[in-house]
Amino acid sequence: MVRNILQEYKIFNADILIKEDITVDEFIDLIEGNRKYIKCLYVYSKIDNISIEDVDEIARRPNSVVISCHMNLNMDYLLAQMWEKLALVRVYTKKRGCYPDFNDPIILTQGRGGTTVENVCRLIHRDLTKEFKFAFVWGKSCKFSPQRVGLSHVLEDEDVIQILKKTGKK
Repeated sequence: MVRNILQEYKIFNADILIKEDITVDEFIDLIEGNRKYIKCLYVYSKIDNISIEDVDEIARRPNSVVISCHMNLNMDYLLAQMWEKLALVRVYTKKRGCYPDFNDPIILTQGRGGTTVENVCRLIHRDLTKEFKFAFVWGKSCKFSPQRVGLSHVLEDEDVIQILKKTGKK
């Protein structure tokens, strides 16, 4: 089968080493090199209409969450799984002399620029990185709180950041 697939793509002389079980489709995708697999979360709704045994079987499948909107079952678990699978990071901002604003976080992810202080600055304003002096960060990404950091510091979920800009004096 592998030989036939390779001949269709005009590959006649190749050494193939497969270290895991793959399907024919995955092998073709590997040859073409233009496919990108993304993470998936299967959400099964209306679990209140089926038996407990069926719900248990579906829930044990990988990357699956069973919910019931009518009975409000498992909605918190669905939300937690979405945050985990998407690798989202919430960063809260703090103004000087004020408490952090925990109502409106900045949402970061590796897929959209990364989770660095520089990306937070760009999301707030495009010119903020030019005026950036340093930032104070409180949270899991620091060795101590608050920690003075630069643009390359990687933030973690629920960190608090206070950005200080350069003054106009020279």
